[in-house]
Amino acid sequence: MLPRPVHLAQLLQRLGQFPVVALLGARQVGKTTLARQLAASWDGPVKHFDLEDPDDQARLSDPAFALRPLTGLVVLDEIQTRPDLFPLLRVLADRPETPARFLILGCASPELVRRAAESLAGRVTFRELDGFGLAELAAASRLGAIDPGWLDSRWLRGGFPRALLANDLPTSREWRDAFIRTYLERDLPQLGIHLPALTLRRFWTMLAHHHGQTWNSSEIARSLGVSDKTVNRYLDALEGTSMAHRLSPWHTNLGKREVKAAKVYVSDTGILHSLLRIADADALLAHPKCGASWEGLIVREIIRRSGARRGEAYFWGVHTGAKLDLLILRNGQGVGFEIKLTRSPKVTAAMRSAREVLNLEQLYVVCHGEGAPWPLSDGMTAVPVASLDACVTDSRSTAPLVIPTNQTCP
Repeated sequence: MLPRPVHLAQLLQRLGQFPVVALLGARQVGKTTLARQLAASWDGPVKHFDLEDPDDQARLSDPAFALRPLTGLVVLDEIQTRPDLFPLLRVLADRPETPARFLILGCASPELVRRAAESLAGRVTFRELDGFGLAELAAASRLGAIDPGWLDSRWLRGGFPRALLANDLPTSREWRDAFIRTYLERDLPQLGIHLPALTLRRFWTMLAHHHGQTWNSSEIARSLGVSDKTVNRYLDALEGTSMAHRLSPWHTNLGKREVKAAKVYVSDTGILHSLLRIADADALLAHPKCGASWEGLIVREIIRRSGARRGEAYFWGVHTGAKLDLLILRNGQGVGFEIKLTRSPKVTAAMRSAREVLNLEQLYVVCHGEGAPWPLSDGMTAVPVASLDACVTDSRSTAPLVIPTNQTCP
């Protein structure tokens, strides 16, 4: 397992501010491993409970008796199996001087977030853990911890640790196929989401074929022979468990010419490629969804690095052809990103139109490869994906984004 220092630092900071920190994410994304890395660096006593372990279940048969005496860091893993603990955590969090801090780990689900937020209002902060990001892998590559071809491996295999770090590609594919099956047959029912596994598998596969396109529930509903309401419920289930995500459209004053439906993406490119039966790099490059797959990877990476929240990340497009893959807005200012699967991007009429209509001071064209960014034209800069750190940072206290305006990234 690769170290994840950024996530560790953020968890430590939040544990210093809140008595309860909820680390949520898909199963097998690395939550338990990250918690163990945190425990190893914690200055003080640590107690870890795996709520799926029969021994720990027995220890927590009387949870107040087991948890009340504990001090330091208390980790409760697989919290979605014991939502009855939330009222007790509220009582323990309100004790004078807060003798214990609680790190709760769970699979992302709307119901879990709702219950935790209701029971622990004002006492809990949430952090979502995604698969390995490009910044983490770039840092590991510089240290010699992983193969120099990390970028293409991350794109093909996805960000789940066991898929990405598998010894070979067939092992990675086997793990991803097993994950999809387990997610549909076990994980969703455990989260209280009872949907027919076979139908949801068909829907997920259809969603993969629509990856990077605007959402059309009626078209998919007709193909599945169900109602629009049903397919929207399926999408909500995938999005609520971090398996899919939507990117909202941005509206200016152009009226009906603008695209007004959200774009949909399968969150992890490795899962996307398994659903599309893409076996290797050659098959990926020949597949019709190759460009959309690359776009989904980079859109999610930029949103993650910028720290953009709901209502801050959009795409923009008009039916006549002009478009922008990603628009991040903060404090009334916007930065645009166009994503190209090439090492030598060119300025297009659509880019010029997007910059003019959206009044963007800077538009970044994110491309494949490494090396320093270079200017394309006035207000447009080509940025190899390995140099994203120079152009995208989370800086909420000052500017919307730390973005240079001198045509090159520092």
